[in-house]
Amino acid sequence: MTAGEMLAATVPMVRTLNLEFLETTAERAVIRMPDQPDYHNHVGGPHAGAMFTLAESASGAIVIAAFGDQLSRAVPLAVRAEIGYKKLAMGEVTATATLGRPAAEVVAELDAGERPEFPVTVEIRRADGAVTGEMTVIWTLRPHS
Repeated sequence: MTAGEMLAATVPMVRTLNLEFLETTAERAVIRMPDQPDYHNHVGGPHAGAMFTLAESASGAIVIAAFGDQLSRAVPLAVRAEIGYKKLAMGEVTATATLGRPAAEVVAELDAGERPEFPVTVEIRRADGAVTGEMTVIWTLRPHS
């Protein structure tokens, strides 16, 4: 099961928004949200909450792809997130997430008994390539007790 399939199977909101996982690797995750009138805002584009969910889901996909082999000993949790809406988004939008620290470094902290934190950055783009939003999500791997 890919990271995208795992998220779609375990996170109902991913299915609700009909998110499409285009790429899910430990290096990057790319997710598209189709244009859906039910999730539009007052100006006819995707609602800010839907774009937040898209970007957060992309960050979760890369975390699962990069650290899926650690799930038996730690659970990934989002600690905090910040998003900036840069331009009006219209139509379908795509979120691309990248890991902000080397995965091996994060796992080394987990091996040392720490609870590592690491950033995932996400760009949201509309179909013409314009960046409509940027998000940073700080994640942790919380060891099982």
